[in-house]
Parts: sequence; C-alpha cells; structure tokens
Amino acid sequence: MVDNLHMPVTPETQKLIDARAASGLPEVWQAPVDVIRKNNHAGIAVTGTPEAIFRIDHRFIPGPTADLPIRIYRPSDEPNLPALVFIHGGGWVIGTIDGSEQLIRSIANKGNFIVVAVGYQKAPEHPFPTPFDDCYATTEWVYENAESLGINPNHIGVGGVSAGANLASAVALKARDTSAISLAFQMLVVPCNNAEMPYPSATENESGYILSKNSMSWFWKQYLQDEKDWENPYAVPVKASSFAGVAPAVIITAQYDPLRDDGYEYSQLLSQAGVPTIYREFPGMIHGFISMASSIPQAFEGQQFLADQINAILDR
Repeated sequence: MVDNLHMPVTPETQKLIDARAASGLPEVWQAPVDVIRKNNHAGIAVTGTPEAIFRIDHRFIPGPTADLPIRIYRPSDEPNLPALVFIHGGGWVIGTIDGSEQLIRSIANKGNFIVVAVGYQKAPEHPFPTPFDDCYATTEWVYENAESLGINPNHIGVGGVSAGANLASAVALKARDTSAISLAFQMLVVPCNNAEMPYPSATENESGYILSKNSMSWFWKQYLQDEKDWENPYAVPVKASSFAGVAPAVIITAQYDPLRDDGYEYSQLLSQAGVPTIYREFPGMIHGFISMASSIPQAFEGQQFLADQINAILDR
C-alpha cells in the first residue's frame, strides 16, 4: 500500500458522496430488493456515456440452470484477439451489464481485446453457488468456442469489479483446480474476497464513502445463505488452501473504500504463492470509482491502467 494519510477525497468524488447523502435513498438493507435494484439502475448515469465500439453481439448461452445473456464487445474485426470474460459488480444482488457499459467498451477499445460480459443470476433469489456457476460456465464456453469467436485461446482472462472481482477470483481458482480452462490473467477491481472483513480499512472507511461496511455485510448474507459456504474458497476466495498456479493478476483498490485492504491482502497472498501480481491503490478514490467516468476523471486513468497491464501480462 502507499502512504495516503494526507491525501483527501478528490473534489469530484466528494460531490458524489454529498449527492448520495442528500438523496435520502435507503441503504440496501432498508428497502425491498426490487426497490434497491430500481434505485441502482437509476444511478447508471454516473457511469458515463459509453464510447463507440466496432460491434456488440447480444446472445444467450446455456448455463447450468438457465440460459445466460451475454454481450460480446469487439473493438475491431482483427482475428485472434485476446478476450476478457467480464463479471459486473453490485454485491451479487443489484448490478447489471448496463451499469458497466462505459467501462467495458473503454477497456475493450484501449486494450484492443474482446470483452464477453455475462448477466449471471443474482442473489438473494439465486445465492451461491448459482452466480459462481454461471460465471464459470460462461468462461468455459468462451474457452471452448474461442476459434469461432475470433479469440486467441491462449489469451483468455477473467475479471470484474467488486462482487464481480470476487466471482472472477473464484473462477480463476476453479480453473486452476480443474485444469479445464487455461486462463492467461485475472483482473480484480476493488475485490471483496474476505467475508469477515478483518482489516483496518473496513473500520477506517466504515461509512461516509457510499459503500459502507454494513452494506457489504448485508450483501454477503444475501449471497452466502448456507453456513458451510462461508468456508468455501469458490465463495470466499481467501479460504483457498493454496494460491499457487492461479492466473497472473492485476488488482486495483481505492483509498477510501472499506474493501481497500481486501484487495491489498489478496495481492499479497497471490504474490507469496509465486503468482505474478500487479497491484495499485488509487489515492483519493472510493469504491467503484472505475465505473464513475461521468464524474471522476481518474476512472479513465484506471481503465487505461487495466488495459495496459493486461496487455503487459500477455506480452502484447
């Protein structure tokens, strides 16, 4: 981690925090799930206007328990491109692909790789393992259909934001465990991989920065409804007995995020296991800043960083 003790929240970020506080919107545990989802969808405007991209294909693929909607973002008609299987955030409960549209297109264009985004089934209606199984099945489908999709099968990675980063971490672990998929990288943006949140940032940034520790606790309880799941590494990745052999990782965190130390500690676990790991903390930022491009200029910096680091891992 870097020393940001004297780095305040940026002015643009503070405006977002103040607007959220003034809105009077309920916290996630204070209203029915359908209301929380509606409020979240109404906030998509903060993500920014999606940039033009060469082509987007909408389709459904078979999942373990339901057909899954996916979107395939192509930056060009160039063949044999790398691919990122992208998993949106939202605490396993409230997110959508729509809320990541600007981020996805930006990364695809900046990195010149295909992005395949999946609309996995969400908790609490579909708790663990369903979201995880959906994401792993999507990654497997991309790997198995790489040639017809114009994808280089040796350059496929998985990534996501927040709960999406948790799911991506778990997919990377299972890919290592089964050897059914050979992943080239994992992209973990403000991940939540430790359900107990036993780190300083969860206290330092407990409230006042849009995502609160209490909200995160509520999200975990919607996702993990069976007590035994709290020890399952595919649900809580820090529970893995070993991290050796998982895909190389790029991890970014935000200074004023209760989950900041979650990402840092996971980067240390990977590094200590010999996994090539790139870590960066963004000062003055809050959870999810990477998807707030309409208001936070650093979102574009983070998107460029991700694209550049993925290509560095791929040696492109």
